[in-house]
Amino acid sequence: MDVVTRLLAGDHRALARAISLVEAGDPGSRVILRQVYPHTGRAQIVGVTGAPGTGKSTLVSALAREFRRRDRTVGIVAVDPSSPFTGGALLGDRIRMQELAGDPGAFIRSMASRGHLGGLAQATGDVLKLFDAAGFSLVIVETVGAGQSEVEVAGAAHTTIVVETPGMGDDIQAIKAGILEIADILVVNKADLPGADRRASQLEAMLHMGEYPDGWRPPVLSTVAARSEGLSALADTIAEHWTFLGAAGRLEAFRRRQAEQEFEAALREEAMRVVRERVLDPARHAALVDRICGRELDPYSAASKVLAGLRG
Repeated sequence: MDVVTRLLAGDHRALARAISLVEAGDPGSRVILRQVYPHTGRAQIVGVTGAPGTGKSTLVSALAREFRRRDRTVGIVAVDPSSPFTGGALLGDRIRMQELAGDPGAFIRSMASRGHLGGLAQATGDVLKLFDAAGFSLVIVETVGAGQSEVEVAGAAHTTIVVETPGMGDDIQAIKAGILEIADILVVNKADLPGADRRASQLEAMLHMGEYPDGWRPPVLSTVAARSEGLSALADTIAEHWTFLGAAGRLEAFRRRQAEQEFEAALREEAMRVVRERVLDPARHAALVDRICGRELDPYSAASKVLAGLRG
């Protein structure tokens, strides 16, 4: 039985193998993704982001346990910082989620950010499709939570959860990097700490000034993930948002927007591959970079020269 057949049957080993091929950029991963693509589009993707130290991993683990109690299968993609030595994930999140490891209805995978801004590795979208094809009804993707491109998670997730916490020493951390704009649900975690009510009030005040043309106003919830407090309400709200998206064609609009983004990204990648194979060998690439660096040639003119080689 091949990897694709086993993956579609929910085999965890086949899923792990397929993910490894995608992360490595193996040509075989393209074949797998092509074959599983018709079986995707069913899972609810939930993104969890926020500043380091807000307890995202603990929250994700507790949230996964709550959904497992509701008999939903759960996949977790934990995007870890990259090792400076191997380029691989440091596996911190997977270590913190070991209690889920023996559950046949859950699967955890750590991925390296590999320096990608916001922590979302470029292969993350393909890995989410593999989880989807493997039959997981809910897939949670947790970002590293560093850098100003955390907002990337909103493009991959149906529901984006932004995690805040009291006592971070910065009263305006919530409005950095457009975080409020991407949040579908705001969570004040570690709500047993002093200042939690104040943080929630600040978020409510900021939300009060916003406009919500699609009709969904992000709720502010409080949790103590380490004790699984507030997780039932959070799971209920995630389910409510999924129902909201399904009404009035919002989910279909999301899927179309995502398909357009994926197509454009694939087109850029394929175009660069063709350019490198046909007209831009390493020596010419280096020569053009030298001319740009020496201000003899601007980048746009250099690109035009390369593309002219494809036309003629």
